[in-house]
Amino acid sequence: MSPAPRVLVLNERDLEHPNAGGAEVHVSEVFERLAARGFDITLASTSFPGSADDSERGGMRIRRFGRIRFYYSRVVWHCARETRRGRYDVVVDCMNKLPFQSPLYSTAPVLAIAHHLFGKSAFLQVSWPVAMTVYAMEQMIPRIYRNVPFVAISESTRTDLIARGIARNHIEVHHCGIRRPTYRPAAGSVRGTRIAYVGRLARYKQIDVLLRVAAKLVARFPELQLDIIGKGADSEYLEGVARDEGIGDRTHFHGFVDDDERDRLIATARVCVCPSTKEGWGLTVIESNALGTPVVATDAPGLRDSVENDRTGFLVPDRDVDAFADRIGRLLADDALWQRMSDAALEWSQRFDWDVAAEQMGRSLEAARSRR
Repeated sequence: MSPAPRVLVLNERDLEHPNAGGAEVHVSEVFERLAARGFDITLASTSFPGSADDSERGGMRIRRFGRIRFYYSRVVWHCARETRRGRYDVVVDCMNKLPFQSPLYSTAPVLAIAHHLFGKSAFLQVSWPVAMTVYAMEQMIPRIYRNVPFVAISESTRTDLIARGIARNHIEVHHCGIRRPTYRPAAGSVRGTRIAYVGRLARYKQIDVLLRVAAKLVARFPELQLDIIGKGADSEYLEGVARDEGIGDRTHFHGFVDDDERDRLIATARVCVCPSTKEGWGLTVIESNALGTPVVATDAPGLRDSVENDRTGFLVPDRDVDAFADRIGRLLADDALWQRMSDAALEWSQRFDWDVAAEQMGRSLEAARSRR
């Protein structure tokens, strides 16, 4: 039997980075499991204040190549040099920020992971010059990666890749798993009128929509409370929106909290809301479902894969405040509807497992290595 592949994973951040998100959770959960099975995994990521140049997490080696302004040039040089020296058998190119364009310089086979592609939504998140760079580099994917196998984390991302010109038979879908919660809601309890959001506070997440929805619901549900769980560049802006909408006293910005506290907040919410314009996969949707909490989300790529409309929650049109208010209001007002969706959400969440995702990735890495 041949030894397990030596793998270089290119991802801009590791899970310890202050701005780590769902993509970093996916990379960490999957590749740490593969490292535990004997795969030689090196993650190439950026540095951050207080970080070590080299560290280890769950058997996975983490090498940090400096702050963002130096990172891409350094990691390109490392990948090109070390694959020519035969140090790595496979290069994993994670497309959740900038595509690394690794097929241009890696002499080892490349496996691309598409968490999601930004397209025009990049202009909602970053400055125009940066967004234009992301958009332009994504336009080059079909040509540069035309012979590369892809792993997509949702059917929506696969559809996006096909529309951009990637061959259908080059793409596999590997769904994310979830961390099983340790907190258990009281059996048979019907929750009050708390609404929760979990995730990064970034412009493309459109949390301002949720704040306007909450303001609209207050007259009907005077006890309504809103929990915003997460941190990000938009925190001050969103606190201002809450004050302007007259709900500052009932909106609680928790910032970063540990897993147990996050689970407690989700488990005491009647409904979680995800108004994002686009996601690769709704990881926080499934994590909320695992605590029996239905989700109301934008009918957008990724989210329409993780929410079963009318069963585990509702999908509504992008930025439609009235539609969000209607669906959330139905879950707040109707105990029987809420209980049905809560039960379905719990059942749905059991389908997603990190061990399965790691097993699938291991097979894809072995197949990629054989392409040498």
